[in-house]
Amino acid sequence: MGLRVILAGMALRDFIKPRLQDCLMGMMDDLRPETLVEVEGEVLEVGFGTGRNLEHYGSGVKSLTGVDPMDASSVPKVGARIAQTRFPLERCTLRADGELPFDAGRFDCIVTTWTLCSIPEVSLALAEMRRVLKPGGRYVFIEHGRAPNASTAAWQDRINPFWRRLADGCNINRRIDRLVADGGFELASMDRFRAKGPGIFAHMYRGVATRQA
Repeated sequence: MGLRVILAGMALRDFIKPRLQDCLMGMMDDLRPETLVEVEGEVLEVGFGTGRNLEHYGSGVKSLTGVDPMDASSVPKVGARIAQTRFPLERCTLRADGELPFDAGRFDCIVTTWTLCSIPEVSLALAEMRRVLKPGGRYVFIEHGRAPNASTAAWQDRINPFWRRLADGCNINRRIDRLVADGGFELASMDRFRAKGPGIFAHMYRGVATRQA
């Protein structure tokens, strides 16, 4: 009986999570076009989620490989987005902080949108992303993270342990620019701004980084 209850709970979670995530991430859609304008070539999107980026990729994208530990294939809206995609698309259900099953230097661009916050071993993920990116290739991202002002950052530190457990591993206090630089990327541009919503969640890092040879 206990096992059946656990399995039923897991099935319910697998049903609810992608639908809830799709709804919540829709609030960020107005920030996607400007973020993705520089993406082109063969692209790896880490944190594919429910495919909300697909309609915002430009004509320069030749193909896209999406990686995400969550399987959202049962969500009807995901299927509709994929059906309207203008380029070849491959999806892989796996974590980014393991060994990615791609050759070194395969991709022209790598994209993350509100993804680095929830990867458990984020430094390992960034190392793998750098490995599979071509020398001279671009890493394009928009992420939420640590606020620039000390008072908000202090509240982020206080709340983060509870938020991480509540929000399926999401961290609100990561220094995204430092993580990217420590991952071996060279920051070419960085825009720090506050989006809509409470300050502890709304501080954004939008940037482009490159992999040097």
